[in-house]
Amino acid sequence: MTDARRVVLAGASGFIGARLAEAFREEGAEVALIGRSGPDARWGDPAAIAALVDGADLLINLAGKSVNCRYGAANRTEIFRSRLETTRALHDAVAAAEHPPRLWINSSTATIYRHADDRPMTESTGEIGEGFSVNVATSWEEEFFRGELAGTRRVALRMAIVLGDGSALTPILALARAGLGGPQFDGHWPATPARRAAGTYHRFRRGSRGGRQKFSWVHLDDVLGIIRFLDAHPEIEGPVNAAAPNPTDNRTFMASVRRAVGARFGLPTWRWMLELGSIAIRTETELVLKSRWVVPERLEAAGYRFAFRDHGTALADIVGR
Repeated sequence: MTDARRVVLAGASGFIGARLAEAFREEGAEVALIGRSGPDARWGDPAAIAALVDGADLLINLAGKSVNCRYGAANRTEIFRSRLETTRALHDAVAAAEHPPRLWINSSTATIYRHADDRPMTESTGEIGEGFSVNVATSWEEEFFRGELAGTRRVALRMAIVLGDGSALTPILALARAGLGGPQFDGHWPATPARRAAGTYHRFRRGSRGGRQKFSWVHLDDVLGIIRFLDAHPEIEGPVNAAAPNPTDNRTFMASVRRAVGARFGLPTWRWMLELGSIAIRTETELVLKSRWVVPERLEAAGYRFAFRDHGTALADIVGR
């Protein structure tokens, strides 16, 4: 009998990590978890992390503080630290391993691209944006791809908004059921010098009027499918866009959300409402107002077939579950 395949999941406390752990265990893999409280190794314990990584077949890192918060100084520092330090710790473990993992997939974000309402962003032609969120993404990937790691292939998974039970979709569904599931309208809003200096101010672009900011997404099942596909295709390395091939826009997406939950109407929200509301619930308007138009050029060219290509089908599946 052969030994069970070992998969190491770092930062697996969220809904994505929980789904991956469950799926790999169902396949018969030995799944080890690294996190703030373990259970198999904790951040800050390099010896325990090294022991797990050495001999692993697949390493997946999802660690990082949620960006669903206000971008004050303390949160900005923690968003950076939680991504760079954990990636650095894994990098050190892989570099020191006698038997390093064949594949290391590190979470990244489709937010790395600029606000795009004119054309889609691909891995080959996409333009890197600017501001705090982009600085986080570029620094994260620079740390991940730093130096040589003989024997380990590295893929940065630039994930769009992941749709699934327990995701960012949960509060959106709740708003739609309450009659507040209309489009989110961008517009002018004054910027403070501090927010401009920190790169956290969302600048209005006229191309995104009327809820037409693009919305790129990916179903949770396809995140798992993409990881399996990457594992089976050793020719793929570097940045990979994990986004469904048919992005939509905010207005269309919210209409589909209303249909999925059976809401007969949905009140729209304007920029000033969003700004005041985001202060109240401690989040940022960038999360709904930035136009993310990202397509999976490399995955489709390699032959990956998405289980969910249309957002309406994805919403029906999630709400139906």
